[in-house]
Amino acid sequence: MELNREDGSGEEFLAFTLGHEEYGIDILKVQEIRGYETVTRIANAPPFIKGVINLRGIIVPIVDLRIKFQLESVEYNQYTVVIILNLTDRVVGIVVDGVSDVLTLQSQQIRPAPEFAGALDTQYIRGLGAIDERMLILMDIEQLLRAPDMALVESAEMA
Repeated sequence: MELNREDGSGEEFLAFTLGHEEYGIDILKVQEIRGYETVTRIANAPPFIKGVINLRGIIVPIVDLRIKFQLESVEYNQYTVVIILNLTDRVVGIVVDGVSDVLTLQSQQIRPAPEFAGALDTQYIRGLGAIDERMLILMDIEQLLRAPDMALVESAEMA
């Protein structure tokens, strides 16, 4: 995946937190940011698929990335947000602990994802963004949501 832009303007990422880590996703995939609301549960769905919401007539599956990434404590409070993503062929919501800001990263600020000898799956990590003292884990959110264990997201949309 190409990280460089020809015009030198950089790439914009929406920064959000999961536990103690800060992540970034391509701002162009973000449709809107909403507060967490009650979802309609789907029978036999894995725990990280919270259910679906009706967003202006579109049924949107909601995935809690905190549960997906096995964070120790997952609580829903006034800071919990849902990032509604508009991907190539579907709309999906992801639950995160909070959203901080939109950051523009130049290609020299983006480092390749580190290699871990089989201990950690890094295929969903585009790279690491360095902004002053901050380190942002840049996710390929579309790749993550198309993973085989997320197949229920597609079937949830058709329900």
